[in-house]
Amino acid sequence: MPKNSKRFNELLKKVDVNKIYSVDEAVSTVKALASAKFDETVEIALKLNVDPRHADQMVRGSVVLPAGTGKSVRVAVIAKDAKASEASEAGADIVGADDLIEEIQKGNINFDVLIATPNLMGLVGKVGRILGPKGVMPNPKTGTVTMDVAQAVKNAKGGQVNFRVDKQGNIHAGLGKASFSKEQLLDNLTTFIKTINKHKPATAKGRYVTHASLSLTMSPAVTLDNQEIIDLK
Repeated sequence: MPKNSKRFNELLKKVDVNKIYSVDEAVSTVKALASAKFDETVEIALKLNVDPRHADQMVRGSVVLPAGTGKSVRVAVIAKDAKASEASEAGADIVGADDLIEEIQKGNINFDVLIATPNLMGLVGKVGRILGPKGVMPNPKTGTVTMDVAQAVKNAKGGQVNFRVDKQGNIHAGLGKASFSKEQLLDNLTTFIKTINKHKPATAKGRYVTHASLSLTMSPAVTLDNQEIIDLK
């Protein structure tokens, strides 16, 4: 096992690894762990009691965080005519159709989020193999395949976070920056958890959230109170 850095060991002294933290206390504690030379991301990790191999237990969706993510997001839109104009007016960084697909085929992916109108998904399918592994394939579940391109652009720019459970039942997400106020982080965290709870599959048995933790990019994690997480509705 790799040895922890001196800085990480110093941070460990500020965390009680055996303690279950309330959401309020966890946010205060994690904020105090900021030590890197950049503005670290506050990250949540959840372990869900679901089996994503069954389609009806796949937990996937998106949520717009009220205080944003603190990241500038480059948004590309595949649309034509009036929808292309709407996307540009809403603040999309790149708008195109066949020309944008050609750029993607060349490996030029200069965006973080890709939105497409449903009628052009056949076009997008040509580059699915490139977009899929990079996690930027448009999908109706995350609101990125839509005729309302203006709203989708605003959501992406305004703090939308997409989530998807992995094969082991884990979900990871960034909930803002260490520089955010405690209130902003609490707002984002509770909004995110409430959304995850709303996505609980009807077929999921037993306790839905089995483990939850909060950390910074470069910090140890603190364990959250599962029951408090499950009760956020």
